Amino acid sequence: MRVDKRKVALVGCGMVGMSYAYCLLNQTVCDELVLIDANEKKAMGEAMDLNHGLAFAASNMEIYAGTYGDCRDADLVVICAGVAQKPGESRLDLLKRNAAVFRSIIEPVTRSGFSGIFLVATNPVDVMTRITCVLSGFNSGRVLGTGTALDTARLRYLLGGYLHVDPRNVHAYVIGEHGDSEFVPWSQAMVATRPILELCREEAGASGNVEEEKISLDKLGEIEEQVRMAAYQIIDAKQATYYGIGMAMTRITKAVLGDENSVLTVSAMLKGGYGQRDVFAGVPCVINGSGVRRILELPLTEEERDRFAASCRTLQESFEGVL
Repeated sequence: MRVDKRKVALVGCGMVGMSYAYCLLNQTVCDELVLIDANEKKAMGEAMDLNHGLAFAASNMEIYAGTYGDCRDADLVVICAGVAQKPGESRLDLLKRNAAVFRSIIEPVTRSGFSGIFLVATNPVDVMTRITCVLSGFNSGRVLGTGTALDTARLRYLLGGYLHVDPRNVHAYVIGEHGDSEFVPWSQAMVATRPILELCREEAGASGNVEEEKISLDKLGEIEEQVRMAAYQIIDAKQATYYGIGMAMTRITKAVLGDENSVLTVSAMLKGGYGQRDVFAGVPCVINGSGVRRILELPLTEEERDRFAASCRTLQESFEGVL
């Protein structure tokens, strides 16, 4: 990967794509950004709009509308293209409609000579990331999806509010499908280095009220459900989600371009981890300039491993027969 000029090619200039582009500009994440869309006129307009704000940006950035040929020397090709999720529609219902869109994208990108990293945001993201890996023929480490990065951020935000702790000091993850079967392995949730379940037990013991522990655990369950339903609630209120995922994509991009070795819950191919193989799912991974450096396997309880296996079965069944 070049260190002299960081280049990102964005495919899909809808609300998610442009929230990501706007975030890239404001955080000065890359030096060159090319916008690619089936509607070339829209891509040109979006590039103009972003360029008009450069005078207020922290540093200069080259932004322009382009074609798939411009992916040739990109470090990252980020795919946000696809049909929109309808109110009440599950992410998995989007699969067949978006699979056809990806066929028309991956081939010209790889034909350009692109040799960087694919980042996928289109839903259902775990399956679309696997489709990207298969169609591109790339090593699976160079293909990742946004996975449960946003879900994990939502979890930490809600837990931080409940526990009165800065969310940045909450270490908990949402894993599995970015969708209805995702879940929180509470055995691995911590505030600093203290397990959250242990804190719940201490509070119950201190008060002498055994019901307090149940209430606390019930609240954790409510928070998990809030995380799972967040996208549906936002879509019902404003038809789409885009700011949060745009920021999550930017965080992943920074980890790649900065060669950070940061731990993020992205969608990555499992090769035996958690007892699963040949399926993309959201799990904590070390992310750097080569993409997914490695998957960090959490020591799940037996019940949590069963839930993770069930989530992976859902993803496996969704992928079968698509390509």
